[in-house]
Amino acid sequence: MKILDIQHLYKGLGGIQAVQNCSFSVTEGSITALIGPNGAGKTTMFNLINGILHHDSGHILYREKSLNGLQAYQRARLGIGRTFQAIRLFPEMSAVENVMLGFPHYQDNFFDIFHPLAAHERHVQEEAMNLLREIHLDEKAHLPAGSLSYGQQKLVEIMRAVASGADLLLLDEPAAGVNRTLLNSIIALIKKLQAQGKTIMIVEHDMGFVMNLSDHVIVMDYGKEIADGTPKEVQKNPKVLEAYLGVKK
Repeated sequence: MKILDIQHLYKGLGGIQAVQNCSFSVTEGSITALIGPNGAGKTTMFNLINGILHHDSGHILYREKSLNGLQAYQRARLGIGRTFQAIRLFPEMSAVENVMLGFPHYQDNFFDIFHPLAAHERHVQEEAMNLLREIHLDEKAHLPAGSLSYGQQKLVEIMRAVASGADLLLLDEPAAGVNRTLLNSIIALIKKLQAQGKTIMIVEHDMGFVMNLSDHVIVMDYGKEIADGTPKEVQKNPKVLEAYLGVKK
């Protein structure tokens, strides 16, 4: 079953057609990688899916519902979570406070206005601590997020997205700049999230990471998809070899 369906999407940025007639779908419960050379339009596509940017034409369907015209916060409430290539944690706030920010605001439920704020905060903190415990960072929960290693910060950012309750997680370069030990932790976390029923979509340049982890791979070049399939199928695709190596096979 499709959780995400991209149909003939176009987006121009500063006179450049960043995305042009791009179409693909993502199967619910899968780990799907979106790859391509620099400038292929991958991060722009993520920005279009979660509403940071709005496309010029085409359609984005999430669970068969059109996202056209919806703002980023509205898409988040539908179940789309996002991390970024450049980490966007609040460095002076603690790790647990950063994760707490991911939980939907309790006043969205009218009856929660009658609950004591302190009691609510304790509950949210407990839930955030549980998430940090899953990534073995509960002992560093009260340290400033900026004091954590780069890889640890990436784990915290993923958990903040998980805290939102998202069913579709868009992870922008989760492996970039991460040492091998923490990279294994990120891989284990992604597999665990998939086992919990999450759908994971990854933009990544580390091909070993992508090919060993993904169920499905979509390749973009010059703003459009040029191939999709299993990792083995994509690695043998002549269009992919040409895009990456500049030679025809």
